Amino acid sequence: MKFSELLLFFIPHRRVLFAILILLLMGSLLSLVNPWLAGQLTKSMLGSESYFPSIQWMLLAWLALISLKSILAFATQYLIGSTGESITASLRTRLYDHLQMLPMTYYHTQRPGDVLTLLSNDAEAISTFVSGALVQLLPLLLTFLGAFVMMALIDPSIALLAVVLLPVYYVAMKLIGRRIRPLTREWIDSYSDMVSFIEENLGLLPAIKVFIREPLEAERFDKKNTRLLAISKRQLFIQSILSPAISFLAGIGMLLLLWLASVQLENGQLTSADLVSLLLYAMLLSQPIGSLANVYGQIQRTRGAAERILAFFSVQPEPKGEGKPELASVNGCICFENVYFAYPGRPDILQGLDLNIQPGETVAIIGENGAGKSTLVHLLMRLIDLKGGRILIDDTDISDVSLASLRAQIGLVAQHTLLLNGTVRENIAYGRSLSSQQEIEQAARAAHAHDFISELPEVYDTLIGDQGLRLSGGQRQRIALARTLLKDPPIIVLDEATSMFDPGGEQSFIEECHHLLTQRTVILITHRPASLALADRIVTLKKGVIVA
Repeated sequence: MKFSELLLFFIPHRRVLFAILILLLMGSLLSLVNPWLAGQLTKSMLGSESYFPSIQWMLLAWLALISLKSILAFATQYLIGSTGESITASLRTRLYDHLQMLPMTYYHTQRPGDVLTLLSNDAEAISTFVSGALVQLLPLLLTFLGAFVMMALIDPSIALLAVVLLPVYYVAMKLIGRRIRPLTREWIDSYSDMVSFIEENLGLLPAIKVFIREPLEAERFDKKNTRLLAISKRQLFIQSILSPAISFLAGIGMLLLLWLASVQLENGQLTSADLVSLLLYAMLLSQPIGSLANVYGQIQRTRGAAERILAFFSVQPEPKGEGKPELASVNGCICFENVYFAYPGRPDILQGLDLNIQPGETVAIIGENGAGKSTLVHLLMRLIDLKGGRILIDDTDISDVSLASLRAQIGLVAQHTLLLNGTVRENIAYGRSLSSQQEIEQAARAAHAHDFISELPEVYDTLIGDQGLRLSGGQRQRIALARTLLKDPPIIVLDEATSMFDPGGEQSFIEECHHLLTQRTVILITHRPASLALADRIVTLKKGVIVA
């Protein structure tokens, strides 16, 4: 993906950006009138002829010019700000949409901080550049060229000197600004590292407290924060010196022009009015040079953000199977045929595995950690892709159907229950958000969750906290089971679904689940012997193959 393709995301805002450009160009044209009016005022005060009948008329014209410039400045600033926010929001939406389409393997190699930085800092940097610096380039060039033309009309030799000084400004910008881009990359890496650290430690907070790690973790955070501060100050130093340095050189250039103009005045080649206009045009000429230095710095900072966003968009999303037929309602026959799989950089975890599961059968898969039990489930749901072999549901290869229709046929109750920071109702209805209260309660009763939900302060409207922290482990898994039952899939996967239960709770859960699992195909992954009572058949997995 090229940088030009990134600009395609701003096409919906092209009309507003064009309006901003027109307003900026009008502002530049009005700025060019100021020095001319000053020259006319000087002529009038010295008793020479001017284009205005009196000084009063000239001052009224100047008042109108100032008023119009103020109105244009307000409209431009508001449009730039609001358009920048709109572009940031739409780019974040596009980034988030792509985020959800990526395969799970992408996140095995990424830190959360890197992803969060894309959605926050990088998206804002791109939109700020487009709505601010990019649309200002043409008005700045117009101001510069306009001032140069007006100076050339007054005295070509002075205008020529102004052009001769341009390479000096360019070299100075390159020398000072070349460190901005690598520093920006260093800042982003440090910022992402700090955000990842915070995200990780929030999840480890109970362990931090239990092992009395607060002072050590505070010290680790302080080191990361101090490093980020140091990089920020170095970045700020270069950014702060760039524009003033160029403005300083432009000021020296303006003094040279003024010296040459004074010589012309003494020789009678310039009038006093022309000198005033020339001086103001020289000042107007120096302003775009300083502003262009700022734009150059923004370009260097934005290139780093653009490279990261382009690299992110270049990651291929998981194939949705557009155009492929949908997997219709199934009986639940599952067949793993000669399945191979390996995680990147590791040996095969599944080595030619064959397994047939009949419709309505509950099959328990047991084995040591790392034997490939959960990997089978992830392959079945196409969260990861096969290395070899194929998987069939009712004699249909799951790679030949759309992804959404495949996952609609499978329900998952995982060991690490993933719950929304919302109400009980929202969590149960997560897979079917338009479900009625009666359907939600029916699913909760089937999962034997209704009784404890009824005792909660606000019943189904009770907030359960991040990942359900306000509930016990068993309650969280019952809500997860209710969520799956509301989806009503023909295939259910229970991946260590009783891990949060005590022995008595586990026994009760098993007894209650017997009738729930009838007429469904169930894959039961467990280490707990008691849960095996649910199974019609037990399969032992070892080193990627079935041994019993």
